[in-house]
Amino acid sequence: MSTSIFPCEREGWVDWMRISACFLVMMVHSTEPFYLGGDGSLILTRSDAFWVSFFDTLARACVPVFIVASSYLQFPLRYSASEFARRRAARILIPFLFWTVIYALINPNPIQNFKDLLFNFNYAAGHLWFVYMLIGLYVLMPLLSPWAEKVSRKEMQVYLLLCFLTTLVPYVRERAMGGDVVCIYGSGGIPMQAHFPLWGEASWNEFGVFYYFSGFVGYMLLGLYLRRFVGELSWGRTLSVAVPSLLTGFAICFFGFLRRVFADAGGSLLAGGDFPVGGGLDVAVGWETPWFYNSSGVALMTVGWVLLFRKCTCGGRFYSNVVLPVSKASYGMYLCHMIALGFFSGLFRSIFGLGGAGTLGVMTTPVEILLTAVCSFASAAIFCTLLRRVPYIGKWVIGY
Repeated sequence: MSTSIFPCEREGWVDWMRISACFLVMMVHSTEPFYLGGDGSLILTRSDAFWVSFFDTLARACVPVFIVASSYLQFPLRYSASEFARRRAARILIPFLFWTVIYALINPNPIQNFKDLLFNFNYAAGHLWFVYMLIGLYVLMPLLSPWAEKVSRKEMQVYLLLCFLTTLVPYVRERAMGGDVVCIYGSGGIPMQAHFPLWGEASWNEFGVFYYFSGFVGYMLLGLYLRRFVGELSWGRTLSVAVPSLLTGFAICFFGFLRRVFADAGGSLLAGGDFPVGGGLDVAVGWETPWFYNSSGVALMTVGWVLLFRKCTCGGRFYSNVVLPVSKASYGMYLCHMIALGFFSGLFRSIFGLGGAGTLGVMTTPVEILLTAVCSFASAAIFCTLLRRVPYIGKWVIGY
């Protein structure tokens, strides 16, 4: 007998997880203006540093959760590689191309924006990096599907352990570099943390021993492991694993970010520091090290979130009338939400002000973050669910 909240035959927990992850993405982007300022990094007050770390840490597992959901539903393949490619192209590429063109047109220097698309996504719509990564995983899935159908539970656990070990690499690099963050700058002035060569890496070879086990492949394997080897868990078993994973991962990310910010402010977690604090974009890259998607804290939170969401399936009017339609439109929401988010972020800043000098004092920042995320999510959900119903057009713009 099922112990889930909303029992039925559909994998409804994936719908709940997908829309929650979509909201968390918007929370991450709603938080960014409070530590990224101008052409660099800027945190105005100590309380802002706390709120930035709290909200961004809480939401940081959003993208890995998306990958687990996609892998759980798609991997191993249920049909031929050519059919899989055709379905994914229609589902992913066409809406992506549509919104890529929209962002290129509405952001400054549209001609240059279109030129840049020959090499990468438009940096004014930086969230589109996700689609490139997703396409890479979809290209890999047909290759690994025969193995995925035959791999044993113990073998899968070994590979998951290897993937988890790679989440420690960002901290090992930082240690090897003496705590300093060295950045190289790509086109558009976007910084990337330089790699201290580890375990086979060198200036002429970036493919070290852990290269093929790192990144989002680990989350793809996690989705596979859940699908093949993890049945329905009791609430006691779920909480015994999920809660420690969430709390440990949250602590690693939360205090890791604050420690770096306070160090740059000339203080510590206990002693504080002098605010405002900031610098170039390379400073923000250093602060974000504990938030990297391939870091241990984020990986632990991902495990916790996924296990909790597995206790939800489907049933009831709210699920049928709200959760399911929004879940089906979630990809389109991800693609288009930055337009609404930019509007609401500017609107609430003009209303409430900034930092401790704002109209709500130290609560100005959390209120603005939450209002921006909620309003962006609601407006994107309404727009995308309605547009998706338009015959012959909606599914090509929003996805299906």
